[in-house]
Amino acid sequence: MEKKSEINGHAMPSSASTDRILEKGAQKSFLEKLMEFLRKNLLVIMTVSGVLVGVGLGMMVRNMNLTKAQMTYFAFPGEMLLRMLKMIILPLVVCSLISGAASLDTRSLGKLGGIAVAYFLVTTLIASGIGVALAFIIKPGVGAGALNTNSLGLESVSSNKETTDSFLDLARNLFPANLVAAAFRSYATDYKMVAVGNNTNGTTLYQKVPVGTETDGMNILGLVLFAMVFGVALRKLGDEGEELIRFFNAFNEATMVLVSWIMWYIPFGIMFLVGSKIVEMEDVVLLVTSLGKYIFASILGHIIHGGIVLPLIYFGFTRKNPFSFLSGLITPFTTAFATCSSSATLPSMIKCVEENNGVDKRISRFILSHRSHSEHGRSGHFQCIAAVFIAQLNNAELKRWTDLHHPGDSHSLQCRCCRHPSWRHHHHRHHPRGIGLPTNDLSLMLAVDWIVDRTTTVVNVEGDALGAGILHHINQQEMKKQQEHQQQQGGELAEVRVEAVANVQAEEETSPLVTHQTKGLEATPEAIESVL
Repeated sequence: MEKKSEINGHAMPSSASTDRILEKGAQKSFLEKLMEFLRKNLLVIMTVSGVLVGVGLGMMVRNMNLTKAQMTYFAFPGEMLLRMLKMIILPLVVCSLISGAASLDTRSLGKLGGIAVAYFLVTTLIASGIGVALAFIIKPGVGAGALNTNSLGLESVSSNKETTDSFLDLARNLFPANLVAAAFRSYATDYKMVAVGNNTNGTTLYQKVPVGTETDGMNILGLVLFAMVFGVALRKLGDEGEELIRFFNAFNEATMVLVSWIMWYIPFGIMFLVGSKIVEMEDVVLLVTSLGKYIFASILGHIIHGGIVLPLIYFGFTRKNPFSFLSGLITPFTTAFATCSSSATLPSMIKCVEENNGVDKRISRFILSHRSHSEHGRSGHFQCIAAVFIAQLNNAELKRWTDLHHPGDSHSLQCRCCRHPSWRHHHHRHHPRGIGLPTNDLSLMLAVDWIVDRTTTVVNVEGDALGAGILHHINQQEMKKQQEHQQQQGGELAEVRVEAVANVQAEEETSPLVTHQTKGLEATPEAIESVL
């Protein structure tokens, strides 16, 4: 007699036949899942493959002994990728910040900015601490002093800018005199020697006078500040500002469509970017053998900071798995590794954070647009390890952490106690209070910068993404609290209004000022705004 089992009161075939049916279903679903996975992650797979193929291609072409001109032609597809990504940055940053500032009320904007600054300040301090600790433990400069910079074909670099002028230039760039020029030029102070008279011996006396110059490169700080203030001004206009807000929202979405098209070129471009870098490499063996400890200390610092510290901070705030969040960002991470540019990674980063991780558009674009142009991870690790590296390179003894301090310029090292005789190195003119880094040693670090900078950029991008995720989580929690508070106070009427608001926020990025959203909700304007 055939055994039958009952499921939900119905007689079923024997377990053997059931197993066969389930196996077929499982096989089918597995294939479907595999195809769905490949379809969803096709771009990621292609991008990672592009890096691997690029390495192999670079190694093959390296043996062909190309001329400088041929190297340039070989690097052309990669150059096109960088040009495309940089082309899209200006409209992406300006339009996203204007629409973001217009759709967040001033109070929320201030609180959002405050939390973001605190997060990035803390992560920078932690990065600096890790950098100094590793530098003292690994001692990257010990044994590297024998390396002759001439053997690497390096040029000396000089940095003679006064700290005061650096801060003044920052303020000047925040308020560009010409917005159109700010799209491709920045303000920078230079110096000239001016005769101011003669001394008693008849010798002409000169003074160094700061002179304003324009340098090539987008003044992103000025554009960011203008975009934010302009967005707030549009919000203050009320009904009159609606049309312009709609325009910038539409411009923003059109820009993201362009980004999605460019992203399909990334795997091909990355292949040639990586390949051309391998072809252009000088004597890598000499660099790694002489500066291997410096490279190891820097990359280890990035692994600790990016693999342990940042995920722990994210988990502490959200109680969610940080690695599942980061798994949706493989494409921007690969792009960051290949391009060494946080700003070039910005378009794909914004797209992936919003689509794969569901971060609010206003928050992601507000945070990422700011952070892509300020390398917080780099300033923490690079400056600290670089300072200790050069001190050790010149046989200087730094026995206390307090011996180090950064006066704002990564090209300077100050020692509070300058009594050790080894500070009087032949590179320096002795000063009773402090010394600058020797330019030869700086050029040493710049020689391996292209190696270290890849992990630096990835960590920068990771920190920005996790920061956006944390702010999104905090915003969601605050919104829930406000909804509960309104439900308690307003009863059924408040409940209906809160549902309407939730639907509005789930839709595409629009401003609370848009008429069709606000007319029915004028009684509760606060409910409409993103609450932080």
